[in-house]
Amino acid sequence: MELIKLSIQNGIAEVRLNRPEKRNAMSFALLRELIVTAKTIEKDRHIRCVILKGEAQVFSAGIDLSDLNNPKNRAYAAWELIKPGESLFQKAFLIWQRLPIPVIAVLEGYCFGAGMQLALAADIRIAHPDTQLSIMESRWGLVPDMGLTRSLKGLVGPDLAKELTLSARIFDAQYAKTVGLVTHLAEEPHQAAEHLAVEFLQRSPDAVAAAKSVLNAMEHAPHRALRLEKLWQLKLLLGKNSRLARQKDKHPEVEFLPRQYK
Repeated sequence: MELIKLSIQNGIAEVRLNRPEKRNAMSFALLRELIVTAKTIEKDRHIRCVILKGEAQVFSAGIDLSDLNNPKNRAYAAWELIKPGESLFQKAFLIWQRLPIPVIAVLEGYCFGAGMQLALAADIRIAHPDTQLSIMESRWGLVPDMGLTRSLKGLVGPDLAKELTLSARIFDAQYAKTVGLVTHLAEEPHQAAEHLAVEFLQRSPDAVAAAKSVLNAMEHAPHRALRLEKLWQLKLLLGKNSRLARQKDKHPEVEFLPRQYK
């Protein structure tokens, strides 16, 4: 069975976590597939936006504890945590944050632990009001180690981040929206994500990539943000899609070229 279902239509990639019998819990194999899928999307410059969701109206119930407790996997996990650079667990999630296109997470059912960390790596989170969320790792005697310190920064203050992480409290999407962990609430979150993706398609893919790069730098590398603004603006002015964007403003039928820049 495919652990991830990828479909591409009209420039929108839909990525579905496909372990419904496990409430899309994150196994080691699924983490590796997340990386492979993100790399496939990044290579296709015709893809303009990603919608990330789980099968069976559940985003993800978190890490697959039975997989983690397998002695063979525990040894592998120890190596991933010891070796220099990003671990498998960090890369599987942060790679979505680094994609040069918008990533919209559709949250339904449960969004716990590792699922929460994947959702936070998306650019925008649209949740059904009944969705249950939690930074749950401390409940299992663990610490969030999938890039949470990077993806949570700027969304909530350090005091609330500590409270939610240390308590492993389960909260609903309404509360998550109030504190800034969820972008929008919708009774039909997938439909809302599709509408937003279509809105993004009306803009130059290079301008969208540039804006995401600069805004990510503003949050995570502020010393680079101003220089990136200048460099991206220069590239955009020299690119073809910038000219097409100005034409499209008066002639909506104008089509953009595939993304020129990584």
